[in-house]
Amino acid sequence: MSNFFEEIKTKLEGTNRFIVFPEGTDERILTATSQLGVAGILTPILIGKKSEIKKRAEEVGVDVSSCKVMDPGEFEEFDLMVETFVERRKGKVSEDEARKILVDENYFGSMLVYMNQADGLVSGAARSTADTVRPALQIIKTKEGIKKTSGVFIMVRGDEKYVFADCAINIAPDSQDLAEIAVESAVTAELFGVDPRVAMLSFSTKGSAKSDETERVADALQIAKEKKPSLLIDGEFQFDAAFVPSVAEKKAPDSPLKGDANVFIFPSLEAGNIGYKIAQRLGEFDAVGPILQGLNRPVNDLSRGCSSDDVYNLALITAVQAK
Repeated sequence: MSNFFEEIKTKLEGTNRFIVFPEGTDERILTATSQLGVAGILTPILIGKKSEIKKRAEEVGVDVSSCKVMDPGEFEEFDLMVETFVERRKGKVSEDEARKILVDENYFGSMLVYMNQADGLVSGAARSTADTVRPALQIIKTKEGIKKTSGVFIMVRGDEKYVFADCAINIAPDSQDLAEIAVESAVTAELFGVDPRVAMLSFSTKGSAKSDETERVADALQIAKEKKPSLLIDGEFQFDAAFVPSVAEKKAPDSPLKGDANVFIFPSLEAGNIGYKIAQRLGEFDAVGPILQGLNRPVNDLSRGCSSDDVYNLALITAVQAK
């Protein structure tokens, strides 16, 4: 795990990304951002009242002088932010409604990212996934041609790195969704030093079983190939046919992957969530994520049970995603 994050730190040298943390008084956030700021890896932006953040930092015993603190109530460009938000929401909110909404730290933080005053956002230590993702979808929105965001884990064990998706967001993706997830997961893989070899997973290998579920995955493969013809991708596969060369030789001898896939696209959220947890608990892989993908700018969601190390690591991930 440490090697993985050392590689990320190397990628970030000299970039000075600004990453927003809406939960500016949370002990874990304060601990992680003080470390990030002092190390000069990135510049944390803590959202909240300056007096409350200063007091809480003193209670925790950390130095946040290297962090930038922003209070929505004292933001000099708040009127411009309100105007920009109303325009972005295309008439769905009034100016008065916008003023009330933008006092919320997650909305305020997302607007900082949208207005290019920050490069990315990390939230969720004290609030729900919906509280993090909803402002991102309303303000930052998905990239052109992408209908939905999705969540991936980078599974790390020693020098091994694999990408699992979608393990966090889409419960029952259709063929179009699966194709989008596959293409975006390949982009994420490249960001973190994985040359993508993408396998579309199912309980069937190359038509060994026929059902609506297997056909959905087979259709997704064709859509993904049309979206990105240069992508090395194949399916549908049972996991062993995607990962074990000797099994691939028997079950899918003509596949270009040859049992050497490193990006795995699960057919449903339940499969993806179960799969990554089995690898984590039985295979002793570190699960880095979930990393949200498909958005115009990076926003990532913490677990409410996270540690300060989790905050630190997800901030690094977010900074790498920022371009």
